[in-house]
Amino acid sequence: MKSKLAVYIVLVAVAVVFAAGCVDDGAQATTPVNPVSATWIEPQVIDDTVVVPAQTIRENINTHFKVETAAGEIAVMAYTLGDEIVVRSNVCPPCGSIGFSLQEELLICDSCGTTFDAGTGQGIRGACVDYPKENIPYAESEGNIMIGLNDIVVAHMNTIQRG
Repeated sequence: MKSKLAVYIVLVAVAVVFAAGCVDDGAQATTPVNPVSATWIEPQVIDDTVVVPAQTIRENINTHFKVETAAGEIAVMAYTLGDEIVVRSNVCPPCGSIGFSLQEELLICDSCGTTFDAGTGQGIRGACVDYPKENIPYAESEGNIMIGLNDIVVAHMNTIQRG
């Protein structure tokens, strides 16, 4: 009798978990529970504006790319956080990384493991916390993220400064 009750409880629990995963209330899961490594993408540069399709960022969840500027080649990250797209400078100066994984509300440096708040860019824990990831302003137009090259340079310069 006890074994039948245990089997019944397990079956009900499995059914509840399965049903919860199948419910479609129109919401889209955009905050990853497991770390998502950044995917390299190719931006388009038109005059002094970097153009990236918003759909590319949304599909990949976590992306990064490099652009050539007057200050040299600069890495940029663009990722989804909830329903928003966030664009930041993509460099960890002390350890030299230009790669960050995204896990829930955290950015995790792929080289040193330092964690940063994905919403604010502020350091949380690790060797490189004193180098917050500067936000880069952008506009969204006709399905594209439009980023000024000068804004990328300013954010990069602010990120490589301790503080």
